[in-house]
Amino acid sequence: MNKDVRKSVIAGSWYPGNPSILKSDIGNYLANVPVDSVDGKVIAVVSPHAGYMYSGQVAAYSYKPIEGKAFDSIIVIGPSHRSYFSGASIYNKGGYETPLGVVPVNVELANEIIAQSDITSFVPDAHSQEHSVEIQLPFLQVIFDTFNFVPIVMGTQNRETCENLSDAIIKAVKDKNVMIVASSDLSHFHGYEQAVSMDSVVLGHMEKMDEKGLLADLEKGKCEACGGGPVAVAMLVAKKLGADSAKVLNYANSGDITGDRRGVVGYASAVFYKINHPDVSGKKKQSGIESGFSEKDKDRLLEIARKSIECGLAGKDIPEFFTVSGILKERRGAFVTLNKHGQLRGCIGSFEAKGSLCKTIEEMARSAAFNDPRFPPVTEEELDDITIEISALTPLKKIKNSNEIEVGRHGIYIVRGLYRGVLLPQVATNYNWDKITFLEETCHKAGLPANAWKEKDTEIYIFSADIFGEDE
Repeated sequence: MNKDVRKSVIAGSWYPGNPSILKSDIGNYLANVPVDSVDGKVIAVVSPHAGYMYSGQVAAYSYKPIEGKAFDSIIVIGPSHRSYFSGASIYNKGGYETPLGVVPVNVELANEIIAQSDITSFVPDAHSQEHSVEIQLPFLQVIFDTFNFVPIVMGTQNRETCENLSDAIIKAVKDKNVMIVASSDLSHFHGYEQAVSMDSVVLGHMEKMDEKGLLADLEKGKCEACGGGPVAVAMLVAKKLGADSAKVLNYANSGDITGDRRGVVGYASAVFYKINHPDVSGKKKQSGIESGFSEKDKDRLLEIARKSIECGLAGKDIPEFFTVSGILKERRGAFVTLNKHGQLRGCIGSFEAKGSLCKTIEEMARSAAFNDPRFPPVTEEELDDITIEISALTPLKKIKNSNEIEVGRHGIYIVRGLYRGVLLPQVATNYNWDKITFLEETCHKAGLPANAWKEKDTEIYIFSADIFGEDE
C-alpha cells in the first residue's frame, strides 16, 4: 500500500504543511462563506487550484454547499501542467497523501473508467508532480469524515477528449452517487480589467452549462481557463446525471488579494445541480402523445408491470393477466422505466411487439428490474422506493430531414452500422434540450460522436409514445 500512495508535493508551500494549521485555515475559509444554500442536489463543483493564500477563500465557496453530504465517491479532474500526453490519466492505485492523512483511491471505479475508453489510461508522470488534483483534497478531508476518490489528470482538453471522458465516467458510475470536482483557474497574467472581462466569458458559459461555447471560446482565445477541459467534462457529466441548473458562487483574482493589478490570475467557484422544482400544477411536464388509453387502462398496465417485478423477486411465474380493454391486446412496442428517488434505476424496451401490449409490458418490466446491464438487479428491500413509468410506442418512422423532429412529441432512434441508440420523448423534455442537443445526446447513447447524426450513413428514426406512470 505504501508504495502506491502518492506523497504530497505542495504541502508546506501551496498550503500549510502543519495539519493543525491547515485544518484551521480551511475551517476559517468555510466560516467566511455566507449561508446561501443551493436549492437542489449538487452534482459537480468547480474550484480553483492556486495556493490557498490566493484562492483558498474562493475554493471554500465551492465546498460549502456539499459540506457534510454523503457520496459513494468523489471524482477530481484537473489539467496537466507538467506532463504532456494525449487523453486523460487516471490514478488507479492506493491513495493520495496530504498532511491530513491518506485519501484512498476507489481503484475499482478508476479501473472501470479506464476500461470504458481508449483515451483513458494510467500515465505515472501525469500525477507525480501535478498540483491541480492534490490542492482540492484538504478541503474535501475537512468537509467529509471519510471518502474515497478517483484522481483524473487531463493531458489534452479538446472537445473530443472531453466528450469521451464524460461518456466513460457516465458508463462507469452507473447508479453510484458521485460528486465531480473540476479543478481550474481562469485567465493568467493580464491586467485587472482585461482579466475580469475575459473571465466573465467563462462565468457566463458556466451559468448556462454551455460546455460547447466554453471550449469554442477557449480555442478562439476569447477567454482562458487552464482547467477548461475539466470544467467542460464536469458540465457534461452533471447534465447526464440530471443537473438542470448552475450557479457561480464567487469570483476573484489575485489582484484582489495582493493589491497588485498589473498581471493577475482569475479564480471562480461554481456548482452544477438538479434544482428542486416546485410542482405548481401537480402534473408532470407533458411529453409524447395521447393514444386512447383510459385511466383504468393505464392503471392496469402499471399493475401488470409491478406484479411482474414482484413475481420475479419471489421466484414465481407471472400470472395470466386478463385485460378489460381491447387496446391492451394491441401488438405494440413499449419501454418500462424504473426510477428511485428521482434517479434512473433501470430502463428496457422494445420497438418490436412479439405479443400483446400486456405481454410486452410484463417482459420489459422484468428486464428493466433484473437485466439492465447498467444497474444491479432490483432487490425486494428497495421495491417500495421504486416508481414505474410506461412508454407505449408508436411505430418507427425513418426520416431524411431533422426538421421532422418535434421535441417533446418525438423520441429518436439512431442507427449507424452496429451502433444503436434511442432516447424517449420525455428525456428531451426533462432536460430542456433543443433539437440539436437531443440528436447529439442520442448519438452519445449509441456510442457515436456527437455530430454523427449529420453523416450520410447514419439512419434517423422517430417515434412517439403514450407516457404514464406511478406517482412518486
